Amino acid sequence: MATVDVDQKFLGQYAKRTGSDNPFLSSMLYKVLGLSVLLTKKLVRARKLRRLDTTRDTKSLQLYHHIIWLSRECLVLVEQYILPMVASHEELKVLAYKLRASLYHNYVLYHNQPSINRTAIPSYTATSNKGKDPERSSLRSSPMLNDGMEGGPVRRPSGLPPGLTPISIPKPSASFLLPATDYIPTASSCFTMAAALADQLLPGSHPLRLSVKLEYAAFLYDCLHDGEASRSLARQSIRDVYEAQEGMDDDMFDDAAFLVGYLGKMMKRGLSASGTSGSTPRNGSVATPSTPRARDMPHSDNGIPPAIPNSGIQNPI
Repeated sequence: MATVDVDQKFLGQYAKRTGSDNPFLSSMLYKVLGLSVLLTKKLVRARKLRRLDTTRDTKSLQLYHHIIWLSRECLVLVEQYILPMVASHEELKVLAYKLRASLYHNYVLYHNQPSINRTAIPSYTATSNKGKDPERSSLRSSPMLNDGMEGGPVRRPSGLPPGLTPISIPKPSASFLLPATDYIPTASSCFTMAAALADQLLPGSHPLRLSVKLEYAAFLYDCLHDGEASRSLARQSIRDVYEAQEGMDDDMFDDAAFLVGYLGKMMKRGLSASGTSGSTPRNGSVATPSTPRARDMPHSDNGIPPAIPNSGIQNPI
């Protein structure tokens, strides 16, 4: 979520800047900005939910449904109205393609089929067997049931009450908002295109370029589970910042420094403590201060060692 503030800042600037030249583009940018603000609040709340409890009220499901709906509406505005009109604006072009990749990133996180993690909306069939009725197959195999030839309960061949036909239930539960499919290839191609445009049109220290690379690194780690590629992308992005020769104002410098800090965290993400820390004691031993030997301690004239205060005792005064 570190890239959201930078993206929204540039969205507001270009929405205001294009108001006189292209009012229609300006209105679309303002709409996307408003949807982005609403979507950000939902995403922050959704990431705080460690596990979705499907046995409780459906308010948790409504949160994920709202995220998918907002992402869908925002994606329609970006793809149909904004992308065709940003060819002459370099920064805005990169921002538009980055927004499209971000929205497909939301699809992968919360609506991908198959799911990449536990935060996706569950299907109706993915519930536990606790408290359910016995399976139909177990009832049919019971010795008490027969075809009515020897008395006793009569088994119906279909296994359903008369007049009731099987009902196909959609899965996952948000299929009424968006088709349930694998969005990883589409999101990957969108991130690749956005990163290529950022490298081509923007300098290495530009905040929008860093925003693209930061979310792309998060996508590689969270969705593709490719930690090495994610860390390599973050490392290369930071290297491009230090090699950039273009000047920038104070505001852009603060944004770039803010994003570089998160890229530094992405470089260390997924590494074990032994891989990032310095030298550690061998065989799990803990380094403790050694006790001085008697011959190493200073002696007084009469051979009695002088009183030395314990280094661990603090002066209460």
